[in-house]
Amino acid sequence: MIGIGAYYRKKTANVNDFVLGGRGLGPWFTAFAYGTSYFSAVIFVGYAGKFGWAYGVASTWVGIGNAIIGSLMAWLILGKRTRTMTKHLDAKTMPEFFEFRYNSKTLKTVSALIIFIFLIPYTASVYNGLSRLFEKSFHIDYEWCIVAMAVFTAIYVIMGGYKATALNDFIQGIIMLIGIAAVVVAVLKVNGGFSGSMEAMGAIPDANGNTGVFNSIIGPDPINLIGVVILTSLGTWGLPQMVQKFYAIKDDKSVVTGTVVSTIFAVVVAGGCYFLGGFGRLFMEKNEKGEPIDGFDAIVPTMMDSLPSALFALIIVLVLSASMSTLSSLVLTSSSTLTIDLIKPLKKNMNEKEEVRIMRIFIAVFLLISVAIAVYSLRGAKQDAMVISSLMGISWGALAGAFLAPFMYGLFWKGVTKAAVMASFICGVGITVVHMMIYTFGVIPDAPKTLGGLALTSPVNAGAFAMLFGLIVVPVVSLITKSNDEDKKVAEAAFECYTK
Repeated sequence: MIGIGAYYRKKTANVNDFVLGGRGLGPWFTAFAYGTSYFSAVIFVGYAGKFGWAYGVASTWVGIGNAIIGSLMAWLILGKRTRTMTKHLDAKTMPEFFEFRYNSKTLKTVSALIIFIFLIPYTASVYNGLSRLFEKSFHIDYEWCIVAMAVFTAIYVIMGGYKATALNDFIQGIIMLIGIAAVVVAVLKVNGGFSGSMEAMGAIPDANGNTGVFNSIIGPDPINLIGVVILTSLGTWGLPQMVQKFYAIKDDKSVVTGTVVSTIFAVVVAGGCYFLGGFGRLFMEKNEKGEPIDGFDAIVPTMMDSLPSALFALIIVLVLSASMSTLSSLVLTSSSTLTIDLIKPLKKNMNEKEEVRIMRIFIAVFLLISVAIAVYSLRGAKQDAMVISSLMGISWGALAGAFLAPFMYGLFWKGVTKAAVMASFICGVGITVVHMMIYTFGVIPDAPKTLGGLALTSPVNAGAFAMLFGLIVVPVVSLITKSNDEDKKVAEAAFECYTK
């Protein structure tokens, strides 16, 4: 990985190269970069364990949703239009897209701050996933795992930028494909193959003593399962580190190939992870609360204990690859956003070399901040609240809740107004923060916990609601408010790219 970073250092001459690989990446590299940024150790260790425990084999629907909605539909609906319009506008980041598409520096600044703040909990969850597995397996304090992963990621991203990240993502993605397929087969063998494992899952009673629930198609709690599918699938449409992959792809033909490759990758990795996690109850006992005795994030590491040492070594490399590929994408997105959208407007006459240098510095700064927060959240007073699924739910809910609607509508509809975009920002972040204050920090002790079977305490459900609410808010506010003549001209100019 470091060698790849060193190789691309000399080929990264300007900001466009460093952030987007010169907008010349082929379909395979882009598809793997998309997939490896999407599926990290958060999915493999955190989500697969927690939701597999909650929904049994039905958690596989989450992986199917990720493949169909999060990959196939995202590429089909957003891929070509994103590539075309961002190239036409010369937008290198999502905040720049908001500025150029909606003629507003304020939207750029606000969106850049949201990205920088809310990518941090996601980064902490990535460290958490890797560290839990290392601590469980090798009895290494996870502070050391966090620091080591941050250092190696920093070296190759700082040196090689997006091209180094993309090539490493491709290599790491191949490891993930092989590893997931191998571990699913091996884990099922422990309980007598697929049929034996399904039979054993069916014999496990739920909280009401009913059997045949955890091996059913819809599982014990289909309502809350839908919330997980929405957050983890639709969320990719509004995450800056995901849609930025479309900015960098070479041409429309590459988008078609990338769609197929990305979808197959998602079927294997996401489908395999959630299917695997669905059998977690066969490997870990529950406590008096009905929860796993060592916590949700320990379920998948415990499942790995039964594997042969050679396969276990492959899983370690798999999780390391998944973590570092996502981490590299997050820090590159954060540093480029901070430099291009917040620092550059304040410092006039900044040349390309200086811009790239500042980005490299901020990659290191962002990693330091995220390491500190990851260690504190895992060792601090709020450790119980900082399970992987909660951290990711907070991050995805705020980011996708704020950005999904104004970004998607902005590609298809000239009538979106600045007020509608700002309303979406406020609602996405507001819903996430208010939910966190009420249910994570207990500001309102007597707040209701459920509503018609829907778990109100879940950050995942709050994030899913924020996204869907944004899809309603943007068109409604756009129809109520008006754009001035200058904004209308900017919108018309932006849409010229589709008629040329």
